[in-house]
Amino acid sequence: MKIAVAVENNIVSEHFGHCENFCFFYIENNKIISREKVANPGHKPGFLPLFLKEKGINLIIAGGMGGGAVQLFIDNDIEVITGVVGDVEEVINKFLKKELVYTNKICDSHNH
Repeated sequence: MKIAVAVENNIVSEHFGHCENFCFFYIENNKIISREKVANPGHKPGFLPLFLKEKGINLIIAGGMGGGAVQLFIDNDIEVITGVVGDVEEVINKFLKKELVYTNKICDSHNH
């Protein structure tokens, strides 16, 4: 499994499209095998779901995301978890332990 977490200064970004970087985590047998930081190539409507699909991402974790983006991820067979807050390392470890708390909030404006 390959997970992307939208981050700003190692904290989960409030809005995935405007994040500074994505942290990619390669997971096997519920353990982190490797990680990679990838700069956000830019927020253009419809672009990031395809970009992340091309990178082999299976799951995106973010603080918030618009409904259109959520649907594009779903259409590209990428699971979406939103409403997440906290340090990226703590978030991924809680996810692996099935202890991650999230709201799956959908943003309806860009005032985050």
